[in-house]
Parts: sequence; C-alpha cells; structure tokens
Amino acid sequence: MAGFRALAEQVRNPRLVAAQRRTALRKCLERFAPYGHRATWHHLCTRAGIATQDRDPDPERLVAALAELEEARTLWLAYEEEFAARRRKEKHDGIRQPGALDEWHRRTWGGCDIVPCESPQRHPAARLAVVLRRMIVAMETGLPRRDCPVCGGTRFVWLPESVDAAAPGPACRQCGVLAPLSVLTHEALSTAGRVHGAGAFAAA
Repeated sequence: MAGFRALAEQVRNPRLVAAQRRTALRKCLERFAPYGHRATWHHLCTRAGIATQDRDPDPERLVAALAELEEARTLWLAYEEEFAARRRKEKHDGIRQPGALDEWHRRTWGGCDIVPCESPQRHPAARLAVVLRRMIVAMETGLPRRDCPVCGGTRFVWLPESVDAAAPGPACRQCGVLAPLSVLTHEALSTAGRVHGAGAFAAA
C-alpha cells in the first residue's frame, strides 16, 4: 500500500491523466484527513476550485489542493514529534497520569478527525494548517474558554450521534467545528446542551 509521500508524487506526476492524479489525492486522505475524509475532500475542492464529483479536474488545481494538505500534514507531524518528546520527559519525571491533551492526542493519532466538523459540507474556510495551529494552541494552553478555538464564535449546539457527524459534541454554529469538551467552559457546554432541533444551524 502506497504511503502519503508516494501518493503525493502521483498527484504531481504530469505523465498520469487527471483522473489518476485525482484518485491519488483521494487516497492521500486515507493517510491524513484533519476534518475526516469527506469533509477534508470537500474543503480542499472548495478552496482549489474543484467540483467534488469532477472526474477530470484541472491538474494544477489538484496540485494546489495537495499543497494545502501537505502544509497541514507537516505542521501535524511536527506537533506529534513534540508531543512524544514531552510525554517521554513526563514519564521520566514520574508524571504518568494522562490529561485532556493526552486523550485528545490519542483520539487524533494518525491525523484523521483531528478537527471533526458538523457535516462534510460544513467546515472552516481558513487553510487547514491555520485551523490545526489554532486547535493545537488551544489544547496546549489547557484553559477552558467560552469561544470556539478555531473561529472565535460563541454559539454552540450539541450534536447527537448521526450518520454525518463524526461524533456527538458541541459544534460551533459559526464554523461547524466540533470542539473538544476540555477546551470549553462549563457555561459554554451547558448552553450548547440546551440548543436542540434540526434547524439549529439554519440561522448560523
């Protein structure tokens, strides 16, 4: 099975037809998809100007989408290295009890669903690397907040388990990100829990 780098080279390979290069980019998302596979694909296509169902997209747009994905992956790999080094030091110092950051990192290991979204079509508009950096900073700070760590929105709604949602939890009504429970204050979580109904996002 080809790894991320080998697939990325296929996306850039001018000797392959556009359909093959598109397939390689889709397979890259099986190795790294910050919003989940479908939402990350929708995000990349939207930003690069590719129709999600286009089987013969402009190769230059595919490469542009790949560049954004690689930028985010480089950031995430660096974070994972720093995290591993910190945990080694903590264990050496006798700190064995995992915290909220450790639980988040365990859940996001491998780079998929790092920042799950309300649905495949609802996600932040900023570059993936920007969103990841904001979430990492919020988690490492360790201080619960009333606003969304990605966009600063202050309105949340609790999403139940569903086919589209990556997991139940508080979703930002502004950008659609499901925030980790540990990053929000009790007040923000309580407010999110009181908002229900299929039309909760209609006025966002």
